[in-house]
Order: sequence, then C-alpha cells, then structure tokens
Amino acid sequence: MSDYDTFDDGLARFVDPVTPDTGDPALRPRNLDEYVGQARAVENLRVYIRAAKERGEAMDHVLLAGPPGLGKTSLAHIIAEELGVEIRPTSGPVIERGGDLAAILNSLGPREVLFIDEIHTVIGAGATSCGAMDASNLLKPTLGKGSFTLVGSTTYTEYRNIFEKDRALSRRFQKVDIE
Repeated sequence: MSDYDTFDDGLARFVDPVTPDTGDPALRPRNLDEYVGQARAVENLRVYIRAAKERGEAMDHVLLAGPPGLGKTSLAHIIAEELGVEIRPTSGPVIERGGDLAAILNSLGPREVLFIDEIHTVIGAGATSCGAMDASNLLKPTLGKGSFTLVGSTTYTEYRNIFEKDRALSRRFQKVDIE
C-alpha cells in the first residue's frame, strides 16, 4: 500500500497521509493487534472485517465516534490494511459541493475504503436554495450498493447534534464508540 515509508531499520511503517506531522510514524499502529486500548471497538471491528472477508464483499459502513485524539484516523487506515484494500482519505470540510463527493465516489475501486474525517460536515454541504442535493443525499443511494466501505469519523457532540438527526444516513452505518 502507498501509505508506508521504509525507515533506517529496513522496516516499512504506516504514515498517515491525512495528518502527516503527528509525530513519529513508527508509533502508529499498523493493524488491530498493535492498536492499544479500545478493546470493545477493536473486537467489533474484527467481527466486521472477518464477516466482509468471508463474504468476499466490502465491509459494512462504519462511523467512528469519540473525542478528538483517540485514534479514529488510525483505525480507518487499519481497517483498510486489515481488509487488504486501498484507502482514500478525505475530510468533510473539503467537500464543498455535491460534485466534489461525486468525483471521489466515481474514482473508488471495488471494496476500497473511503475515509471521511468530520463526516458530519457533509450534511448540508453544497445545498442551495435552488433545490440542489447536498453531499449527504448523494451518499445515501451509493451506500446501499455495497461496492465500497465508507468509514466516517466524528465527535460525540457532532454525532448527537448533526449526524444522528439525519436518520436516513445514520442508519446506514455501524456506530463504533471510541472512548
């Protein structure tokens, strides 16, 4: 996978392309066995990953919810690594129009992982008074096809105040609490 760098000791280690200056990449876990803490979340993700592999399909969509700084971005990259697929990271605030999201969705390969950090910001993104669909409404029919895995991350506050209120979107995700 392209998100690895080789260091002086000859070992390849994960480098997070979304937040590259967060410290020594050798400290980032590369798989669920290396991820410290969050036993319940890790066990749930193991079940989802194992089921997807056994079915030979994309994993169900996952929403990682919890306070900042607890490893939601790392978990998204670990999910892709465990599934053996590429990850396409982006951030909700980058998606300003529905067309931005449509371009990303059209570029995804089979079973790839799309990671949207701050996914709550896609709700309402690109909506106009002229009736244009917002980015979240473009996502909904695409999520039902099962051709890729969407991993979103948000905080509990944004989950309760924004994401959870869009029932048609939130029901398409397995919520994993990161505490």
